Amino acid sequence: MKGDAFLLDSTVVVVAPPSLAREAQFLCDYVAELCGLRLRVTQSTPRKGRCIVLAVDQRASQGAEGYVLNVDKRTVSISGGSAAGVFYAVQTLRKSIPLPSAFLAPDERHQVLSTTFQPLNTSGLSTVQPSTPSTILFPAVRITDAPRFGWRGMHLDCSRHFFSVDFVKKYIDLLALHNMNVFHWHLTDDQGWRIEIKSWPRLVEVGSMRSGTVIGINSDLDDHTPHGGYYTQQQARDIVEYARQRHITVVPEIDMPGHMVAALASYPELGCTGGPYEVGHYWGVYKDVLCVANPKVYQFVEDVLTEIMQVFPSEVIHIGGDETPTDRWKVCPKCQAQKLPQGVTLQGYFTQRVFDFLTSHHRRALGWDELLENNAPQNTMIMSWRGSQPGALAAQQGHDVVMTPTSHCYFDYQQNEETDHEPSRCSGFIPVEKVYSLEPVPDSLADDARRHILGVQANLWAEYLTTPGLVEYQALPRMTALAEVQWTQPRRKDYDAFVERLTRMTRLFDRCGYHYAKNLWPERQLPSRWQF
Repeated sequence: MKGDAFLLDSTVVVVAPPSLAREAQFLCDYVAELCGLRLRVTQSTPRKGRCIVLAVDQRASQGAEGYVLNVDKRTVSISGGSAAGVFYAVQTLRKSIPLPSAFLAPDERHQVLSTTFQPLNTSGLSTVQPSTPSTILFPAVRITDAPRFGWRGMHLDCSRHFFSVDFVKKYIDLLALHNMNVFHWHLTDDQGWRIEIKSWPRLVEVGSMRSGTVIGINSDLDDHTPHGGYYTQQQARDIVEYARQRHITVVPEIDMPGHMVAALASYPELGCTGGPYEVGHYWGVYKDVLCVANPKVYQFVEDVLTEIMQVFPSEVIHIGGDETPTDRWKVCPKCQAQKLPQGVTLQGYFTQRVFDFLTSHHRRALGWDELLENNAPQNTMIMSWRGSQPGALAAQQGHDVVMTPTSHCYFDYQQNEETDHEPSRCSGFIPVEKVYSLEPVPDSLADDARRHILGVQANLWAEYLTTPGLVEYQALPRMTALAEVQWTQPRRKDYDAFVERLTRMTRLFDRCGYHYAKNLWPERQLPSRWQF
């Protein structure tokens, strides 16, 4: 697009209606953080001077999350299909502000500040240049942009290792930076129950703390160091609101009927054997699960879900359903005496009751793909983790599907084949390039099935993620590759061009203090920078 560039300096004002005050403030905060400029927000367009104008215009954008961004000499104009669309355009501007690399010498940084920069997830704004450290030039351009998928998620397991409220918010900030809109929060598992349930207080009094953790990959050694923590309902509400302001929905997961040892340790009468049980020290799959023929179990489940729905307004509630051994059920008198319709499994019976309860409260049940093997009710959403094939099958059967195959989307897996210097002990190998190559919609699907593929997310299981820095390291930069899978149409993907943009994106990671894997930039890795 021809025309003079827009000069961003301290005289620029941000024009926004009251309904976009939050998006305007985010823009001002981002600019202040990255280049030290303090912009003023107003509701009236000035007669003179330069401004950034935010507006909602459903006619101008491609859907509610789409936006149009116009830049000329006097104005940066952002029109979103909704406030979310405006927010994503703001992220485009944020990622377009050039930054020096932390790995460059001071004299090299000046040279970097005069190079071009194309932001992620856009096709324009490719020549943003600063004229001085306190001014930025945005070239004349028009960008029309919209996401490919409506479900663009990231998962975090806070059960295996507990993370603070502040870090969970920092993690949500990462989602916002990448235009993601779903935070899948894994709150319960064998190794810890992390959410306050007032009607069942022992869940956090007992279930939130384990007396030790296995050392390494299920060795015979235990550290005998207590580990635990939980989120009060008020803290969870605070996190939900923090995410909502960034147009992110928090989807809570209460994994059941398996992965319930922490709950069983709290209330042994919910299990088939009656215990005693201990909050899990080891990783993997435990044979002790909820006794699905015990009426008290359903009172427990309904009480828990009632309080979860009071805290989390998300339409979707994740009910787990994965890795549920039947060993205890096979020898449990109650389970063996349970009368079931022909062809219905015990887990299928349990899932139907949970599904019916959620549906009666106008919520939707989401579960892992094992539910397909256990008579999943028709309106159950399926999260396909054991590859893409279960998701394809679910879509063919009319289920809405979120793709999260282990082959591409398990970010606790290693990023480097040379694992000696990798901090995580988790097995598996998923490099950035493989994440970028993911196609969530199988070619074999017919059009009526393809529409059931709602989107894609990656999962971060925390068995070996003992610190916030490790979580960031495992997420980045693969999260950036996933963001392009979620947002970009396949015909526009170009891995080599992505790596160039990603290299510039890491300057933003540096500025924000995020840890990330540097396998794509060997010169930045520790052994090449220090002598021992």
